[in-house]
Amino acid sequence: MPQEDAECRKASAPNLRDPATRELSVVVPSYNEENRLPLMMDEALDYLEKRQKQDPSFTYEVIVVNDGSKDQTAKVAKEYCKKYGSDKVRVISLEKNRGKGGAVRTGVFSSRGKTILMADADGATKFADIEKVEEGLKNLQPWPEGMAISCGSRAHLEKDSIAKRSYFRTLLMYGFHFLVWFLCVKEIRDTQCGFKLLTREAALQTFSNLHIERWAFDVELLYIAQRLKIPIAEVAVNWTEIEGSKLVPFWSWLQMGRDLLFIRLRYMTGAWKLEAKKCN
Repeated sequence: MPQEDAECRKASAPNLRDPATRELSVVVPSYNEENRLPLMMDEALDYLEKRQKQDPSFTYEVIVVNDGSKDQTAKVAKEYCKKYGSDKVRVISLEKNRGKGGAVRTGVFSSRGKTILMADADGATKFADIEKVEEGLKNLQPWPEGMAISCGSRAHLEKDSIAKRSYFRTLLMYGFHFLVWFLCVKEIRDTQCGFKLLTREAALQTFSNLHIERWAFDVELLYIAQRLKIPIAEVAVNWTEIEGSKLVPFWSWLQMGRDLLFIRLRYMTGAWKLEAKKCN
């Protein structure tokens, strides 16, 4: 069971089904990120604090989900909770590692924001680029039943990244992209960028139906969104590769390929069904 740290706990646990009480929630899945998390948190909180000073009506929260880390990730995150207060920074710790998708899902279900941003702990995407994905979300209006998703994308950087990768990793990348396109999601070029902004209603409908808890969860999330006819924007963002990735090239791609097959087959056979969820 997820446990919210006592120093960062609210009187009652927030629930995604409840009405929003913040403008923005930022969910940061973290597994053994004691070294990379501080840079990301410093950049994000500096941006958010400045934005709040410029616009006092803007309210936010950052939710760090410690995904069963074996290092000092939880301790590092709690320092930000102490510095900024439990109303702005919260830490949720999972006893066992569930995978990135499981960690994000836990944070999303505890969010209070009208919009919810998924942001990686490595800080690979410049946090100020939230304005770009917010603009992408805005351009999708009117949102059907309040639902829309804006995805940060690194597709415009593909040529440069190929030049820096080995032939084997490039082959794996193209193979994965083909499987995503062939089996699940055809309209989004970069499904794996960890910088996605969802309206609260879109988050409820997609994450309530989500099954995959590891790396391929982004693909299922977007597959569900397409099946539910939720409009999706893809927006170019600044991205820099940060050392310390938890992705093991061959085995991680193999696992993701298997999960893509599971997604397609289980929805096709009716083993997984989409159900509409209602807010309180």
